[in-house]
Amino acid sequence: MSDRYEFEMDEWDMDRPENVVYVVGLGPGDVFYLTQEAQSALEHADAICGYKLYIDLIEPEFPCEEYYATGMTQEIDRCRWALEKARTGKRVALVCSGDAGVYGMASPLLELAEDYPDVAVEVVPGLTAALSGGAVLGAPLAHDFCVISLSDRLTPWEVIEKRLACAAQGDFCVALYNPSSKGRPDYLQKAVRILRANGKGPETVCGLVRNIGREGQSARVLTLAELEDTPVDMFTTVYIGNGNTRALSGRMVTPRGYRK
Repeated sequence: MSDRYEFEMDEWDMDRPENVVYVVGLGPGDVFYLTQEAQSALEHADAICGYKLYIDLIEPEFPCEEYYATGMTQEIDRCRWALEKARTGKRVALVCSGDAGVYGMASPLLELAEDYPDVAVEVVPGLTAALSGGAVLGAPLAHDFCVISLSDRLTPWEVIEKRLACAAQGDFCVALYNPSSKGRPDYLQKAVRILRANGKGPETVCGLVRNIGREGQSARVLTLAELEDTPVDMFTTVYIGNGNTRALSGRMVTPRGYRK
């Protein structure tokens, strides 16, 4: 580590409050994809909490005084634990995958933080799946795009249907999160049918990336018609192109318009 880097870390440490929760986006999962700010927050934390899978990913690299891990559906418990721990004078890092503000933990934490005026909250951004997976495919999101989750655990399916229809009618590029699970194995197929019924043609260029930034990463470029019959899982991010998206040398590319 350089002297300059050590100075920057000391300066970072002095400028931060003590009763604080850093809500940290970890990116795809590998430490390689962490931002420098995220690394600093984790290195300076007295306690780190998060979903068990993410804790297992970072614990070897960031030892600290205390770890707290819970399973799925216990997000509010993790937020309360982080705020209560910070109230005792600890610096706490609440971690999540991707970006903390994109389907991440920043929103519920900030909602609950209203009841903890003595605790500061700092949001530390990360690399969300739409961007990291897009880099694997090429440049699928180079023009206007939207991100839609197909999980109806927190959002009614009727709302998701409307958003899919509007995205298709507007000819947006679309990144789909949570495209399928054991409890809803046909949701991607339903989404494709909605997109096609609202203007996306069967030859629309699409892409899949599974296990982004992790062992076993795989990617594929295909058409919307092919996508309808392609099985995916929760570890897959799906990309739907717009009317100008092309498959170029095996990459998914949405022209920005410069060549015009």
